[in-house]
Amino acid sequence: MKSLASLLLWRILILIMPVISLGQTTEDLYEIWKPTSRAYDKPPHCVDIPVDLKLCHGVGYDQMLLPNLLEHESMAEVKQQAGSWVPLVHKNCHPGTRLFLCSLFAPVCLDRPIYPCRWLCENVRDGCTPIMEAFGFPWPEMLACEKIPQDEVCISAPNATDAPKPTGYSPVCPPCDNEMKMDVILEHMCASEFAIRTKIKEVQRENSDRKVILQKKRKPVKLGVLKKKELKKLTLYLKNGADCPCTQLENLGNTYLLMGRKVDKQYLLTGIHKWDKSNKEFKKAMKNLKSHKCPTFENVFK
Repeated sequence: MKSLASLLLWRILILIMPVISLGQTTEDLYEIWKPTSRAYDKPPHCVDIPVDLKLCHGVGYDQMLLPNLLEHESMAEVKQQAGSWVPLVHKNCHPGTRLFLCSLFAPVCLDRPIYPCRWLCENVRDGCTPIMEAFGFPWPEMLACEKIPQDEVCISAPNATDAPKPTGYSPVCPPCDNEMKMDVILEHMCASEFAIRTKIKEVQRENSDRKVILQKKRKPVKLGVLKKKELKKLTLYLKNGADCPCTQLENLGNTYLLMGRKVDKQYLLTGIHKWDKSNKEFKKAMKNLKSHKCPTFENVFK
């Protein structure tokens, strides 16, 4: 007769079965389902997923293992690291992005940890890397797909196959695909090292990029790593943006909030919003800019 713990585990498995890929029959599952020991200051334990863990709250289950599968031992560290990924989920680069990330940051609370399927990692990586590169971030080493164990039981996304794109389909350039909402503006601001208010003089194609030449009058909103003498000579590049649509760059008469990051010797355009103080969301974003606490992206994407 199976133990009470095993019966409870079996019920949980039935609930989450749509997102678990099984390499063996259910009769064999108990043989491969054994607790693992990990070297942590505290043993793995179940905690409620907090409301302010925006990436994973409401993902489909209420409790997670801590330490998680990325070796974050405190909830404060989980929140700080996971917060850096919220903008990527909003970009919809792959339908399985949120599930993949949450299976690592906030793994479902069972007798043993379940990793995401390696193919899910590879699909999310391949779908999201071009968008991350547009913002100057590489796919991080901590999410290297080859490090994920190839277990018979793994988290998958049932509907994570991309529909075929129509011929000639070109998605909007990631830095240009911006909603005029306070949270979105602040997320882009956090992912950027500097921000300025200015007009655009000219846009040129340069290999696979677009070169954005600015008007002389430039007002800093957030200088960050940018020095005043660099601001005077600043030219921005839309990484791999030669052929994707960007309506903002077709309306050069407007004043814009331009955000960017320095990557190697280039200054990449990471966000562009029309400067519109009559818009309530834009106005709120500018008002909350100084008090808004950003996640530390440099600790995550490396």
